[in-house]
Amino acid sequence: MLRIRRRFALPVRATVTASTGLLIALVVWKFGVAWELPAYLYLALITVVLSVVDIAEKRLPNALVYPSMIVLPVLLAFAAVASGAWPALLGALVGGAALFAFYFVLALISPGGIGMGDVKLAAVIGFALGYLGWTPFLVGAFGAFLVGGLVSLVALALRRVTLRSSIPFGPSMLAGAFLGVLLA
Repeated sequence: MLRIRRRFALPVRATVTASTGLLIALVVWKFGVAWELPAYLYLALITVVLSVVDIAEKRLPNALVYPSMIVLPVLLAFAAVASGAWPALLGALVGGAALFAFYFVLALISPGGIGMGDVKLAAVIGFALGYLGWTPFLVGAFGAFLVGGLVSLVALALRRVTLRSSIPFGPSMLAGAFLGVLLA
């Protein structure tokens, strides 16, 4: 069971509520009434929860990531069956496997840099981006590193972190994913 261990102040709760509403509005604007809409609404909802947990606790809970590794591909499979988008479904499966493998290699190379939560989340993001095609996949995959780099530079400039500090990467991965989704 997913259990967030702390209570958040009103400004944090307001920001989470506004972020959720914004992501949902962007997904509905992007997809309209389409078979893919439930899958990307699901992605929007887990994006907010996973980002908050990762920022607050520096972890991506298995209680949310593992089910997402099943729910998102199933929702995308329903969309593919309903719309006849079989190549998109194949792209989702290849994208999920490819991004998982890429992050797994990064975790092996730099165990302190990329955690296994990031590796598992990469599979979920890869499913969503791969379904949309290779351009959104590449934008989302590399957008994560661009967003993460910018966040790190801003945090260093504001003296919130040092060069030896760790910054949760899950929110940057999810922001990059939405760059890919929205630019598809």
